[in-house]
Amino acid sequence: MKNNSDALQAGDFSLSISSRLKQLRNDMGLSLDKAATLTGVSKAMLGQIERQESSPTIATLWKIATGLNASFSSFIAANAQSEFDVNHGFIHDPNMQVKTLFPFDVNKGFEVFEITLTHFHEQRSTAHQSGVTEHIHCIEGRLTLRQGDESKTITAGEQYLIKADQVHGYKDESGETQFINIIHYPVL
Repeated sequence: MKNNSDALQAGDFSLSISSRLKQLRNDMGLSLDKAATLTGVSKAMLGQIERQESSPTIATLWKIATGLNASFSSFIAANAQSEFDVNHGFIHDPNMQVKTLFPFDVNKGFEVFEITLTHFHEQRSTAHQSGVTEHIHCIEGRLTLRQGDESKTITAGEQYLIKADQVHGYKDESGETQFINIIHYPVL
């Protein structure tokens, strides 16, 4: 369930994403043009995100993370007071809450999120890096998972493995669905 008291303040959240994007671009020696080419996100949008003039959708943030070969949690956990129990609300995706349970660990190659979808929300994601998988465990509700042209519906207590190196997504089928998402990166 959405808990606004746990959510990062919008300014802190934008700062976290902006700082991480700038850091990655600088570390990689990338211009905005080159970063746009790698991520599929326009130069203008990347600039707005870096200047904190715009906040990306979840889908846009995934494109940036994938294109820059970075973990999703490296963008959203940077300014958290604690690495545990932090809800991340996305302004443009109000029906999706993401709680980082375990941020990305380069030695283990995974990150873990608790995700809550409400109001029959459907979240689509572009393909991640080759070999990335998402291990989904439904905690509450009914969840339809999509990968490529296939779909599978699971309910509380059931699990499913998504090959996330293709177009995939999740849809709340019960008005509110909560699930654990373990994202495994074979090589980053």
